[in-house]
Amino acid sequence: MTNAIAFPTREPHQAFHLSMLLNDSRYRSYTIQIFVLMCLMLGIAWLVDNTVRNLALLGKDFSFSFLWSTAGYDINQRLIEYDTQMTHGRAALVGLLNTVVLGVLSCALATIIGVVAGVLRLSGNPIVARLMAVYVEVFRNIPLLLWILVFGAIMSEAVPAPNAFKGENATASMIFGAVAITNRGVFIPEPLFTRGLGTLNLGIVEPSLNAIAVLVVVIACVLVSRVLVRHANREQSQTGVRPVIWWKTITVLLAPPLLLWALGFHLGYPELRGFNFQGGVQLRNSLIAMWLGLSIYTGAFIAENVRAGILAISKGQTEAAHALGLRPGKTMRLVILPQALRVIVPPLISQYLNITKNTSLGLAVGYMDLRSTLGGITINQTGRELEGMLLLMLIYLSLSLIISGSMNAYNARVGLKER
Repeated sequence: MTNAIAFPTREPHQAFHLSMLLNDSRYRSYTIQIFVLMCLMLGIAWLVDNTVRNLALLGKDFSFSFLWSTAGYDINQRLIEYDTQMTHGRAALVGLLNTVVLGVLSCALATIIGVVAGVLRLSGNPIVARLMAVYVEVFRNIPLLLWILVFGAIMSEAVPAPNAFKGENATASMIFGAVAITNRGVFIPEPLFTRGLGTLNLGIVEPSLNAIAVLVVVIACVLVSRVLVRHANREQSQTGVRPVIWWKTITVLLAPPLLLWALGFHLGYPELRGFNFQGGVQLRNSLIAMWLGLSIYTGAFIAENVRAGILAISKGQTEAAHALGLRPGKTMRLVILPQALRVIVPPLISQYLNITKNTSLGLAVGYMDLRSTLGGITINQTGRELEGMLLLMLIYLSLSLIISGSMNAYNARVGLKER
């Protein structure tokens, strides 16, 4: 008796028919995606057609030529040269720089406040932990705009006027003889150079070559220092002996001070002349109010992110570090926080994005940011609502994508590397 060998049989090829677009799982997902895409395109086409028709009824065209017309309004806080005879495009650039500066300062201060408050919330001292809990709950549950108005009122009403610094019986004094906090702003020393290298004409802006040279040297020194440390670590791991690099590190760190000395760097201190301070850098009360409001408010949210990240780390890590003789401070800084970053950074990105978008609240205290210039006065003067809002949306979208992309790259760097 012979055993028959069974060979697998191939199913006959099924002909394609339209019902498979919905009934067959191989085609259903593509069908849904194409349908949604077509609906989206039809919606966009309807919006564009409706916009063109309405503009035609109003006798308007779609143009960005208003950016080259004279602005005619002043901006109190600015980083680059600007006057009322310059264009709306220049005013928008000044507002954008104000937005970027406020966002960077607020992100930095909010991070410091959030990390400190998040760590102290887990302190073994019940008083410190309760105080941080009160800070977090109070600032998170009151709208940001109210805090901005509170800090604006404090800077305008609770600090002395410039005339309080005048005379022998002055009721106010400068901090360290260099910083004056008044109801007209905070005056701080400004960096000056005796030997100037000139400016770099880029058309729109003319940055100082002195500042560029100092910035390039500082960045180069940081990179060289990292290369030296990395090389020393590699030599130590291969030979067990760490090479002596302290003299190289000191030589590298001496480069920026030597450059500043060669350029004749010195500080220009503010002085009371007449009814106000002259010289130095004036930080207006609107900038201070926005900076403090955004930083302290967002710092409360970052504190909770930091606390969650620390609690996500096993207690065995702390016990192991203590067993090796590390003090609590070094344990937190060298063991716990580096591991907690993979939990802290993703929600931190959202907080940075919130700070950037919340800078638009500066109009409440008179801070001339991008929303106040391009999205406010420029639109009111030119009547170009559609073009102005489209530019505003595009700029905020670009800023958000830049922040998100850079922070995601940092998150990938500090994340766990699987082998």
